[in-house]
Amino acid sequence: MALFTQTPRKDEPVPRPETKIDTPQVVPGPPLIGPARRTEEVPVAATPGKPAESILSAGLTIEGKIEGTGNVRVAGRFKGNVNVKGEFVIDPGASIEGEIRAETVLVGGQVRGQIVASSRVEMRDSGTLVGDLKAGSLTVVAGSKMRGKVEFGWKEGELEDAAPPMESGQPPKR
Repeated sequence: MALFTQTPRKDEPVPRPETKIDTPQVVPGPPLIGPARRTEEVPVAATPGKPAESILSAGLTIEGKIEGTGNVRVAGRFKGNVNVKGEFVIDPGASIEGEIRAETVLVGGQVRGQIVASSRVEMRDSGTLVGDLKAGSLTVVAGSKMRGKVEFGWKEGELEDAAPPMESGQPPKR
């Protein structure tokens, strides 16, 4: 038995196997990295119209700082400051201790610290806040709890131009 490689002559066309471009290729086994198609959809990055979401899952306790762009969901415990350009969600059963700065904050768990939201804050029925809150708008659902000072409805810089607070029941002097 002889093993050899056959090379076509220069004047003969090279035979190529036929492939169908329209048919997706299904790869059995674990997903491949690269241009091959996957058999299941796993959200790895942001899809158009919906930014990526980072999750601190239940059962985890982390101490530190969260900063960045994108949405963050906390189901566990976090101690430290948060500064995100996006939505920050505290799930029921989760707890946060520290200052939270985000575009939108949805409180379903417990927060001890200040919340500053450029857009809105939503206090859900299981949400508890012990600390001050400042937001463009505030939604409070029956059953939520809060202890602290609240400022909402003011645009950035507008609060400084507002009338001084009333003292001992007297209207502000102009």
